[in-house]
Amino acid sequence: MGDMKISPDIQKRYTKLVTEVRKHSDLYHVHDAPEISDEAYDSLVRELTELEKAHPDLIRADSPTQQIGDRPKEGFTKVAHAHKQYSFDNVFSFEELKSWEEKVLRMLEKKGISKKPTYCAELKIDGLKVILTYEKGKFIRAATRGNGEVGEDITTNVRTIRDIPHTLEKKDTTTVIGEAWMSEKELKRINKERAKVDEPPFANPRNAAAGSLRQLDSRITAVRKLETFIYDIDDGTQKTQIEELEHLKHLGFNVNKDYALCTTIEEIETYYQSWIAKRSKQDYEVDGVVIKVNEIELQQALGHTAKAPRYAVAYKFPAEQVTTTIEDIVLQIGRTGVLTPVAHLAPVHVGGATVSRATLHNEDFIHELDLRIGDTVILQRAGDVIPEVVSVLKDVRTGREKKWVFPKKVPLCGGDGSVERVPGQAAHRCVHKGGLTQQKRVLEHFVSKHAFDIEGLGKEQVRLFLEKGLITDAADIFTLKRGDLLSLEGFKDKSVDNLLRSIDTSLDISLARFLIGLSIDQVGEETAHDLANHFKTLESIQQTSQEELEAIEGVGPIVAMSVQSWFKSKENKKLLKKLLRYVSIRENSESKAQDLKLSGKTFVLTGTLQTMTRDEAKALIREKGGKIVSTVSKNTDYVVAGDKPGSKYKKAQELDVKIMGEKGFVALVGQKAL
Repeated sequence: MGDMKISPDIQKRYTKLVTEVRKHSDLYHVHDAPEISDEAYDSLVRELTELEKAHPDLIRADSPTQQIGDRPKEGFTKVAHAHKQYSFDNVFSFEELKSWEEKVLRMLEKKGISKKPTYCAELKIDGLKVILTYEKGKFIRAATRGNGEVGEDITTNVRTIRDIPHTLEKKDTTTVIGEAWMSEKELKRINKERAKVDEPPFANPRNAAAGSLRQLDSRITAVRKLETFIYDIDDGTQKTQIEELEHLKHLGFNVNKDYALCTTIEEIETYYQSWIAKRSKQDYEVDGVVIKVNEIELQQALGHTAKAPRYAVAYKFPAEQVTTTIEDIVLQIGRTGVLTPVAHLAPVHVGGATVSRATLHNEDFIHELDLRIGDTVILQRAGDVIPEVVSVLKDVRTGREKKWVFPKKVPLCGGDGSVERVPGQAAHRCVHKGGLTQQKRVLEHFVSKHAFDIEGLGKEQVRLFLEKGLITDAADIFTLKRGDLLSLEGFKDKSVDNLLRSIDTSLDISLARFLIGLSIDQVGEETAHDLANHFKTLESIQQTSQEELEAIEGVGPIVAMSVQSWFKSKENKKLLKKLLRYVSIRENSESKAQDLKLSGKTFVLTGTLQTMTRDEAKALIREKGGKIVSTVSKNTDYVVAGDKPGSKYKKAQELDVKIMGEKGFVALVGQKAL
C-alpha cells in the first residue's frame, strides 16, 4: 500500500532535493565543474534515498536515484555499450555492510545455493570510468559510462594514456573496464599552468582527469599525465574476481596491486580500516573500498537491480564533508564572558563520528553565510577538529527557515542578562560576568551522585562543555554525540564511550533523584524524597496547590512557594519539556515499600560505615518509612555512628539521643550485613 500521509513539508523537501541533486550531478558528470565536494553530494543523495525508502509514493521517474549516470556531453560521438554499465550502491558503516551481506546470503538461499561466498576487496579509485573495447587483440574504442547505456567516444584521447596497451598478446575480442586518474602532483602542475592564462583551477584530481579525457583536442589530453587501473573484463573464462585481476595483469593492463581476498566481512572491515589512514599517502584519490562476491558463478546468480549489481557494493570512507540541517542556534559563554553562537544540528556522521554541534564563530559569520535556523548546510570535520559549517545550500530552502538575530539579553549571562558587542570586534560578551559560574554550579549539581549520577562528568568536564558550547542546559547533555566529544582535548575513544554509556544509563531515573537534579531552591535531598513519596508523579507535583504542598510534613510555606515558583517559570517549563524528551522517570522504590517499621522515626548518620555506603544506608531508612535529617536535635530518634564519628556524635550524647553502631542499625532495619 502507498503512503497516504506524506506531509507537505516532506513533499517540498523531496522536490527540492531532487532538483538540487540533479543540478550537482550535471555539474559533476557533464561539465566537470562541481560546486560542492563529492562527500557533500553523497550526503544529499543519501537523504534523498532515505526519504524515498520511507515514502515510496514520493518517487519520481526523473529522480537521480532512478538513473545510473548522466547524459553524454555534447560534442562527442555517442557510443551504445554492448553491456549495461552499472554504478555501485554505497554503504557507510560496518552495520550497513552486514545488512548488505545478509541480503546477499538471503538471495543465494532463495535460489537454492548453499555455498558461502568469499569476497574480493579493492580500492575505490576516484577517477573517470572508462570502457575499453578490443577486437582481435587490437584497441579500437574507448568510451565513458554516460547514462549506463550510452556513453561518449573518447578513443582519440585515451590513446594518449601511456599505460593502456594498444594490442594484446592474446588476439581476443573483449571489453575491459577501469578508472582513469590523475595524480595530485600532476593536478598541481596543471592548475599552475591554468592560473597563468586566467583559467579556473580544477577542483580535484577526478575532475581534472574527466576534463582531460573530454577535451575535443586530444593534444591537450596528451600533455596531461593520466594513468589507469583496470579491474574488470568480460571474456568469461575466469572463475573468480581475483583470477580476473591476475588475468588483466598478465594481458598487460595496469591493475591496482592492493586488492585482498576476504573470507568474512570482519576481514573486509580490517582491510577497510587499514586504508582509512593510508589513503592520503597514495598518488591517487581513494574514496572507499569496493567489495565484490569473488565467485563469478555467484555473481551471475545474484545479478543486478535496475541500477546496481547485487553482488558488489562500495564501502565509502568516512566523509569529511556532509550535509545536515540547523535545528537551533544557541549561545555558549566563555570564561571571559564572550558569547559564541553554536549550531545544534540534526545528528550526522562526519569524519568517522556522529556529531550534533558546530561552531558558528560570531554574528558576522552568520550574516556572511546568510545562515538561518532550518537551513541545509555543508558541514566539515577533518580528524578530531571541531566541526564547522562551510556553506548554505540556499536552493533547498522551503521558506520556513528563520533568521537568527543576536539577542540583547541572555539569561545565561546572569544579572539582568545584558549583552554588548566588543568595540572593534565581531564578538559579543555578557555585561555581567557571573553567568557561567552560576550555570556551572547548576549543571554540576544535576550530574552529581545524588541526582543523575553521571560518572565521568565532573566539575572540569562541565566547565569545558559549557565553554565549548556543547551544553547550555541540562537537557543538552542527553543530545551529545561521540564526535562532539572526540574533538575535545583529553577525550579519547575509551573515555568518550564510557561517558556516553554513563549518560545513557542515567536516562532511567527515580522521581526523587530527578527533583534533586532540578536545583529547586529550598528543595534538598530529603525534601525531594518527601515530595516524590507523596505525589508519586511529576505531573501531580506540577498541578498541585501551595496548600497541599504545605500540608506535607517537612514542607513549609517557604519551600512550597519555591516549588510552585519553579514549576511556573517559563524557562523551567521549557527545560522540563526538553528533559522529558529523553528522560524516563520511575517511582521511588521506597514509595512501594510494604514494611514501614521506621515510619515517623528520624535518623542522623555520622562516621564511616563498613558494610554499606552512606547512600545505601539512607535508602534503607527511606524504604522502611524513616526520615534522614542532617542535624541532631532532641527530636532525633537515632544517631547511627560509624568509624570516626564527628561532632554529631558528641551532640547526641549531650541531648541523650539514642546512639547505635552499624550492627545495631543493620538489625533494626532487618538487612543482612553486606
